[in-house]
Amino acid sequence: MDDRGESIEPKMAELRENENPRFEEANSSKNVNFSIRKKKSLQARFAYGVIFLLTNVIAWLFRDYGERILPMLPYSKACGAEERECYHTMGVLRVSLGCFIFFFLMFITTCDTRKLYNVRNAWHSGWWALKFVLLLVSFVIPFFIPSDYIQLYGELARVGAGVFLILQLISVIEFITWWNNYWMSDERKKSSCSIGLFMSTVFYIASVCGIVVMYVLYASKPSCSLNIFFISWTAILLIAMMVIALHSKVNRGLLSSGIMASYIVFLCWTAIRSEPASEKCSGQKQESGHSGWSTIVGFVIALCAIVMATFSTGIDSQTFQFRKDEAQSFEDDIPYSYGFFHLVFSLGAMYFAMLFISWNLGSLTRKWSIDVGWASTWVKIVNEWFAATIYMWKLIFPTLKETKVMNHEESVEEV
Repeated sequence: MDDRGESIEPKMAELRENENPRFEEANSSKNVNFSIRKKKSLQARFAYGVIFLLTNVIAWLFRDYGERILPMLPYSKACGAEERECYHTMGVLRVSLGCFIFFFLMFITTCDTRKLYNVRNAWHSGWWALKFVLLLVSFVIPFFIPSDYIQLYGELARVGAGVFLILQLISVIEFITWWNNYWMSDERKKSSCSIGLFMSTVFYIASVCGIVVMYVLYASKPSCSLNIFFISWTAILLIAMMVIALHSKVNRGLLSSGIMASYIVFLCWTAIRSEPASEKCSGQKQESGHSGWSTIVGFVIALCAIVMATFSTGIDSQTFQFRKDEAQSFEDDIPYSYGFFHLVFSLGAMYFAMLFISWNLGSLTRKWSIDVGWASTWVKIVNEWFAATIYMWKLIFPTLKETKVMNHEESVEEV
């Protein structure tokens, strides 16, 4: 009550009514601003993907046509004594190093970005003129670095490419797990579960057919003992994953194991296809002088696959969060982790370098070829075995953890 005996509450309510529209208008304007910034951020990742793709094309041009494009550059012939047959391994590594420098600098400058209103968000999503200059400088610097240091970078690139493969495997396995939970969830309708069972059957049939086809094409002779070993071990892994997934204590269903079975069969097939063409059991065809259209199409598909693998892994930062349950999303949060995105692309720069030189710093690489040679074959085979091991561990670990907790509770009750 005031001095005139009038109540203050109606006046306060009137003030709130007058201020509320202003507050809602300011809040709405802020949300629109956040939405625009988030849209720019999502568009920026495609721009970085295009940069990465163009870098791959430049690396290929330096490898296959380096002497014709820039004959004045002092190339280091690392793949043989004959200049006509040497396709500039060092050129690929220099381009890779430039790409790595650019994306690693982007990682350093954006790694701790949390909110859309941070200055580093504007740096990630904009300032393209400045970043273009940074990209040019990053690509020019490696061509003035002595070849010995580039060779050292090539050794480090093997490690970085291995880390990239591990991140990619984890991302793929997490996607398979999500897909299984989506289609085979207890809360979903029977029709959805029927679709899940149908897909699991299709994946298993495709896996078995893949095993049979590989035996026919690449292991039809007793002398192809290595290919027989690769394919047989893949079949054993397929059966092991199915048995573990259907075990009563695990009970994860057939869908995830079926998808994973198809994936490891695919990895085995790509490994055998990477064997040198000189081998009698190789899937590569001997080609003299020129490359056929199938080789060129395969090269383009492989190039696009490198970019897609890097892009899909880079935007999948949630898979690698340690505390997923505690994470809360707000309107002003960035849509994906910028630091992780650029870190994956910097590792991807090392990865594509290894594919272009077939993981070997001192070997001959044929034109229009990618990831061919014994080093590439063994990298893919180990990658297949590692993928199967990670998947089976993800199946077994929850059961082991639950058993350990139950044993601990029983011991506490006894005490």
